[in-house]
Amino acid sequence: QVQLVESGGGLVQAGGSLRLSCAASGLTIGSYAMGWYRQAPGKERELVAIISSGGSTSYADSVKGRFTITRDNAKNTMYLQMNSLKPEDTDVYICSAGWWSAPYSPAYWGQGTQVTVSS
Repeated sequence: QVQLVESGGGLVQAGGSLRLSCAASGLTIGSYAMGWYRQAPGKERELVAIISSGGSTSYADSVKGRFTITRDNAKNTMYLQMNSLKPEDTDVYICSAGWWSAPYSPAYWGQGTQVTVSS
């Protein structure tokens, strides 16, 4: 059974940083592209960042230069380092595993972790 479990969310002041983790079981993340999405209640899920199995990355314009996606295949874990956080970054952040294609095609999802940025 595939499980993706996010952690590291919380409450932070604007300008602060958080590091999200996505621990995988039941699959080997080295064989997948991995991605972070975010979603607010009543809004569509937004793709934030993706990383290929080879380490290539792509980011939404809204987070470029502030967020960094990385992966540690030995730990079967993906990360999202979020710096210079803004109140508009407040969302539930959800990790995924899937295929590097045009567009990125997620196959598995986590449950999400809440990130709240206060002004």
